[in-house]
Amino acid sequence: MKVPLLDLKAQYQQIKKEIDETLIRVAESQYFIMGPELEKMEKAMAEYLECKYAIGVSSGTDALLLALMALDIQPGDEVIMPTYSFFATAGVVARLNAVPVFADSDPVTFNIDPADIEKRITPKTKAIIPVHLYGQSADMDPIMAIAKKHNLFVVEDGAQAIGVQYKDGKKVGNFGDIGCFSFFPSKNLGCFGDGGLVTTNNDDLAKKLTIKRVHGGQPKYYHKVIGGNFRLDALQAAVLGVKLPHLDSWSAKRRENAALYTELFTSAGLAAGEGVTVFDDKNKVLLPAAVYKSDSVKNYHIYNQYIIRVEKRNALRDFLLAKGVGVEIYYPVPFHRQECFSYLKYNMNDYPVADCCANDSLALPIYPELTTEQITYVVESIAEFVRTSDHLPLECNHCDCMKK
Repeated sequence: MKVPLLDLKAQYQQIKKEIDETLIRVAESQYFIMGPELEKMEKAMAEYLECKYAIGVSSGTDALLLALMALDIQPGDEVIMPTYSFFATAGVVARLNAVPVFADSDPVTFNIDPADIEKRITPKTKAIIPVHLYGQSADMDPIMAIAKKHNLFVVEDGAQAIGVQYKDGKKVGNFGDIGCFSFFPSKNLGCFGDGGLVTTNNDDLAKKLTIKRVHGGQPKYYHKVIGGNFRLDALQAAVLGVKLPHLDSWSAKRRENAALYTELFTSAGLAAGEGVTVFDDKNKVLLPAAVYKSDSVKNYHIYNQYIIRVEKRNALRDFLLAKGVGVEIYYPVPFHRQECFSYLKYNMNDYPVADCCANDSLALPIYPELTTEQITYVVESIAEFVRTSDHLPLECNHCDCMKK
């Protein structure tokens, strides 16, 4: 059986008629950059995310870059972020000649560890970028408390987390000064190319973001500030306008698929537990947490990825790929181990949990159109790997997070 990591064609077939009509409408309008399609999408996004301003931009990476520019992050300023994330989180900071400062991860949620943030603060610290990784909110209460205490900006990287809720149901993108989202095609809400969004509830920041989106010109050709070309295509905005009404149902289906994985892993005797941080014996699979277990805070997880932690991750990856199961490793090299950041001279031993996540995590298919048969096949394939492989309990080289 073939189980791709993602099947965008299946999603397209569900909404093909409306998408095709939309593409033709944009083509006939010959209005391709920003314009009424963008304005309509931005209004719908602001309503959905329950924020005052939603501003379409050219990509999730550009959303982060624009946010830092609007906050006037300068060369030499320090910006704290998780060392375990997609490269753009750190790359945009370095592009501004600011200093990326890395923090370790929480072993249950994979998100930035709030306790480690405060250890990294210096007089040069200007901002924190918490990443809502894999579709689950970072623990924003302590992060915002730290930011308030030290008078720091907060830029939420919600590239994988549109629609995610935290605690009392407040959606991510509304906690910090600016929220950033990506509409890369593989996301829960993806367009037909690159696209992104910045959100804010601050009038002054909204004005800065809007001006800097178009090279800093206001009015056109008159520049008091320098911005960039961060405009979103009308075509992408129109596609997003079609998809947005389906987003919650797609995310709900991802949660259903995650629940089925948990049920099947448990029935097969493979589940070490949901959200636990240690193996209770060998050959177990650590399942992603749907809630913060420590304080019973409810999270609205959208499972942009379904991440397990396993023994002999690379061997399992190769086995599943040979069985026709699409899997991926996010992210095998944390920032503190990236060659391009070697000039920062961070201590390689300062990030034990992030190193473990990078070493042991594996993404399984979770997209909404997966069938019960496909999910069952994935679990059965992992069970076959366990039965037929010569396994030993994992000896973690970084910390004790996976030892009995």
